[in-house]
Amino acid sequence: MNYFDKYVSNTLAGTSNQMYFSTNYEVKKGRIYIKPFSYGIYEYSLMFSDTIDSTYADGSISVANETCGDWTIHSLKACVKGENSLVETPIYFQGNIEKKVEKGEIFYTDPVILNVTKENNLYFEIEFSGGKIPYLEEININTYVLNGDEWALSNRIPLPNMIGITCNVEKKIGFFGDSITQGLGTEKDSYTHWNAYIASKVGEQYSYWNLGIGFGRAADAASNGAWLNKAKKMDVVTICYGVNDLGRGYTNDEIKSNLKRIVEILQSNETRTILFTIPPFDYDEATTKRWKEINDYILNELSQITEVYDVVPIWGMDSPNENRARYGGHPNKEGCLALANDFIKRIQL
Repeated sequence: MNYFDKYVSNTLAGTSNQMYFSTNYEVKKGRIYIKPFSYGIYEYSLMFSDTIDSTYADGSISVANETCGDWTIHSLKACVKGENSLVETPIYFQGNIEKKVEKGEIFYTDPVILNVTKENNLYFEIEFSGGKIPYLEEININTYVLNGDEWALSNRIPLPNMIGITCNVEKKIGFFGDSITQGLGTEKDSYTHWNAYIASKVGEQYSYWNLGIGFGRAADAASNGAWLNKAKKMDVVTICYGVNDLGRGYTNDEIKSNLKRIVEILQSNETRTILFTIPPFDYDEATTKRWKEINDYILNELSQITEVYDVVPIWGMDSPNENRARYGGHPNKEGCLALANDFIKRIQL
């Protein structure tokens, strides 16, 4: 059974792998709070990956396509909490309560039936240990680790990369990009990032997978590793990169080539692509010149092979200061809503 033939994403939160950490093989217990996109009774299965998707910062700690393979999930359960109730459902891996992760492995949980209403909180309680465990440093949802007798906010927890449900949808939409796509800049656990607004407005006839990740760059995506392979599972993919590439030493020619390569790889997989121009980010004069050149290339040349959506009129200041971010380099709630409203007017998903 192909996992993606049966399951679609059921949250708008970004939960990709960005770095790794160690518990020094001490067993830890954590909780991952997830807001579902579709409520009701569904069969769930969670997808995990051992591979780092995107290089963190300068790459001195972790790099794209690095594998971990030195960790274990000792137990996993789904918890549906109501005002006066708590339903706990154990989750297994091929019938086993424990899962020792192989290097570079992508793996899935056995299916479970969960009934989650809008009045419920859904969280997954996980026990884990290891010497090299993938995680999301810049997480934007609530996750906790048990310290003694108290639950403390902590990002040091392995995340399911997809919260899958069985659900018939017309199309599977993927949002592929950096921290702007992930939703950094909006309040934590608010689900007010731009693609969350788009999904909420377009509706449940489609599914949506947030593949945005902090520090993400086109160079990493174009390497055609585990990260891009996730996007290949989608019918439609928005692509928003370039801010980190500009700031991390890539030349204009490299950035142009990588953006084109991402588009071509996805299209060769029969995936519809919608390429965003590089967002404004309060660039200095020299970087602004480069930013304009690449955006001109996107608008005038890459538009010949892919749909293009220009974010600059929404997120940039008025000319001649369009390189300045109107709503912050990581757009806030207001900016995300403005872009979502404009996107829906211009692009038919």
